[in-house]
Amino acid sequence: MALARTYAMALAGVQGHVVEIEADIENGLVALLLVGLPDTALREARDRIRSAILNSRQSWPQRRITVGLSPASLPKRGSGFDLGIAVAILAADAVVPKEGLVGTVFLGELGLDGRIRPVPGVLPSVAAAARAGFGQVVVPAENAAEASLVPAVRVVAASALGGLIGWLGDGGPSAGGWGVQVVDSGPGLAMPAPDGACTGPRGDLADVVGQPVARRAAEICAAGGHHMLLLGPPGVGKTMLAERLPGIMPPLEPPAALEVSAIHSVAGVLKPDRPLVTEPPFCAPHHTATKAAIVGGGSGVIRPGAASLAHHGCLFLDEAPEFDRDVLDALRQPLESGEVVVARSGLTARFPARFTLVLAANPCPCARTTAGGAGCTCTPLVRRRYLARLSGPLLDRVDVKVELLPVGRAELLSDRQLAEPSAAVAARVWQARLRAARRLEGTRWRLNAEVPGSELRRSFRPAAGALAPLEQAMDRGQVSARGADRIIRMSWTLADLAGQPRPRLAEIGTALALWLGTGL
Repeated sequence: MALARTYAMALAGVQGHVVEIEADIENGLVALLLVGLPDTALREARDRIRSAILNSRQSWPQRRITVGLSPASLPKRGSGFDLGIAVAILAADAVVPKEGLVGTVFLGELGLDGRIRPVPGVLPSVAAAARAGFGQVVVPAENAAEASLVPAVRVVAASALGGLIGWLGDGGPSAGGWGVQVVDSGPGLAMPAPDGACTGPRGDLADVVGQPVARRAAEICAAGGHHMLLLGPPGVGKTMLAERLPGIMPPLEPPAALEVSAIHSVAGVLKPDRPLVTEPPFCAPHHTATKAAIVGGGSGVIRPGAASLAHHGCLFLDEAPEFDRDVLDALRQPLESGEVVVARSGLTARFPARFTLVLAANPCPCARTTAGGAGCTCTPLVRRRYLARLSGPLLDRVDVKVELLPVGRAELLSDRQLAEPSAAVAARVWQARLRAARRLEGTRWRLNAEVPGSELRRSFRPAAGALAPLEQAMDRGQVSARGADRIIRMSWTLADLAGQPRPRLAEIGTALALWLGTGL
């Protein structure tokens, strides 16, 4: 019977699903039929596969070929099925032995000349294949580095269809000389060195001079994963401070590094020479970005947005009031749940999006406000309307609100001797996160900002009498119930930084002041 079977992977968000590819060759009018909800890119695979097989010095079956993709109800998008379909057709035509295809997943796009081109999403696809029980994956040579991050999976890196055909025909792993590289088992992940600082071309926090309150706020946000709003005129260091925030965050732990790398792989931005992202990512989209660019989506293939690309890192929105209102409000749901859910007809994709949000804004449209108010031409109504673009529900989810004032000459010169470098601040952040991790051991949370309010009130109570200023603020209507939970979370971060076992009155008061902010 001219029937063969191979396997590929379909991605829904960052979740991989096994797709069974069946190729049947029978007498009839010469044609290649694809069934099983293929999209436009996949339907075009018919011409790519035919040219690739012919240019690999193989004959095309002059009969009717039917290729079925199962499960048929799962949408299949992209060109990553090309290699699996081509191998299935060749196996059905008795060019490739069917026995060598058992337990193997094929990923890759075919060029017209037979080259196997890289595709996005190889890392989550290989991880899903390993969970499904497959022991071998065939991937493009450019994707071999990220595929080898998954342990206990034999990775076969092929650069051309012709070489892969010869390798399969010679018996697979024991053969050589076909331009196919075999890695017996993925080496897996290596734990980053716990030095408390991230390497890379990030600036030093000491460059931000004259803003001790803002630097302290950045340290608190890095230690607990809290969100921050920076308000101030141009040139006071808002962007500089936000860019240096990932530099004081600890390196990503292996599970987080794999999760972030999988998101970047799906987005197609993973660097071939650095397939594992070990540093907290930093994403700063332009204020003209659309909602799909920020939270993810797309009319064809669903891609992660900036919120997911900043997972376990920092999402910086400079000139935040200039963003569209619906774009900013779209962040409210991932700020609470830590994930983005994109629903399309027949498919729902989920992308992790647990990031530290940093908003930067000028106090008014003219941006000429000084400490004394001189030079500003905006009326109070104009200022209020400008900042009102940041909705109340969004600001209610921002833990730290800091107003940055212009730096004078004397302060600028003297503060150069007092500003701490990133390494010193990162060491304190690392110790604070270790204290939080020990306290949260046995739970699914790792940062204070992730602990839900119900668990805060049940298991993580501050010291007796410490909540007095917060209770008074709630009685005055200054703090919502959500805000109270966020203030208590931040007080735990302050206690971790101070080495205290529980938040005291001082930590609650500081957290309340940072949450209320000034100038808003």
